[in-house]
Amino acid sequence: MAGSNLPYLSPLFGRNVETLNSLFREVEKTFEDFSRRAPWSGFGDGAVAPKIDVAETSDGIDVIAELPGVDEKDVEVTVADGMLTIRGEKKAEREESDKDKNWHVVERSYGSFSRSIALPYDPDSGKAEAKFQNGVLRIHLPKPAEIARKEKKIEITKV
Repeated sequence: MAGSNLPYLSPLFGRNVETLNSLFREVEKTFEDFSRRAPWSGFGDGAVAPKIDVAETSDGIDVIAELPGVDEKDVEVTVADGMLTIRGEKKAEREESDKDKNWHVVERSYGSFSRSIALPYDPDSGKAEAKFQNGVLRIHLPKPAEIARKEKKIEITKV
């Protein structure tokens, strides 16, 4: 629909139709730019972070992070002061200096990223596990024994 005209508005707005056409094209371009953003639009400048899922189980916390296109050796996972931090870098796969290539579409992003998650307790970091397969990072943070012992299920009775 880019570049479309709005001739049906001429009777209503007269000469201002071109101004409206210009505004319409700008709005349309903004929506097109937004819809083209990749899932990793946060890489690089103004980096956001990878998408994650966090679940608490009876024995710990499980975190799953999507890291498409990231190599395992370029990821670091740390736990400190009740915070889990996942940081790393997605490296560029294309050569910008190749003079024989004229790029027409460039949507993929590259660069450093970081994501920190506040934890409800300091996990037993000596027993923590992190596994990386097919661009998915799975982290299990076991509950410390003193936390696991303190938790008690409260039965609910019907009144």
